[in-house]
Amino acid sequence: MSFRTKGQLAIDISTDAAADGIRPDFYCGDEVYGNCTQLREHFEAQGQAYVLRVPSNFLITLAAGTRLTCAQAVTALLKDKRRWEVRSAGGGSKGQRWYAWAWLATASPRHHLLVRRHLRTGELAFHYCWVPAGQLLTKARLIRAAGLRWPVEEDFAFSKDCFALDQCQARLYTAIARHAVLVMAALAITAITAALVKDRTDTQAPPPVRPDQPPPAEPGMIPLTIPEIKRLLAALTTRPLPRWLVIHWDAWTRRHQARARWFHKRARLARQPEFAQVKL
Repeated sequence: MSFRTKGQLAIDISTDAAADGIRPDFYCGDEVYGNCTQLREHFEAQGQAYVLRVPSNFLITLAAGTRLTCAQAVTALLKDKRRWEVRSAGGGSKGQRWYAWAWLATASPRHHLLVRRHLRTGELAFHYCWVPAGQLLTKARLIRAAGLRWPVEEDFAFSKDCFALDQCQARLYTAIARHAVLVMAALAITAITAALVKDRTDTQAPPPVRPDQPPPAEPGMIPLTIPEIKRLLAALTTRPLPRWLVIHWDAWTRRHQARARWFHKRARLARQPEFAQVKL
């Protein structure tokens, strides 16, 4: 057994996935993977598009042949506010996730630097992107891919908080693999169930459209989520509680969350009215 870095492990995983016929539109990852030259070269050799986070000191080569860090490129080329566009990175638990976005071309026509700026703090995040020839290359498509890291992070959080993925005390590979497979199976069952019943259990009131809109008389209920399904299964199968009490408590919490989401969206409209209607 030899030591392998995260980038090398990612190459192994993507190679196995491709062998099974799985080719996603984009591979996304944080700075650990964006900094791995070997991983980026592997994706490009396989014709696989990627949007990978890179640190501020990551070097890019501009069309004129100038080499700058990401931070230097933003300072030199993105001073004009018109270069930035407010777009949503996708829906989150509290509504749309709004950021300012800009992209820079490089010496390669297929490589771009996508920059994300937090609207309140101004914090910057950098994404190094590559799209093979013959595939659609637009800023909107890259932004959508960059925003998909959010559900991936949610999956990790669910697997740890709800199913104890990180609480295995075993030290042998077989025992660790068994624990991981059981956790992944439980997460898959609840995630599929949540997806199947989403339309039937989502009774939320329409979202607000103006900051002074009065709240609805009935907020409705959010759809069943993965944690809720896990709690329901546990309560109905292992805990000696009356079934009516379990169902009543679930309905109360989902209605409370729907009301909280509605007021949160209205508050965001009041804080950010100028871009509240912008969509991908």
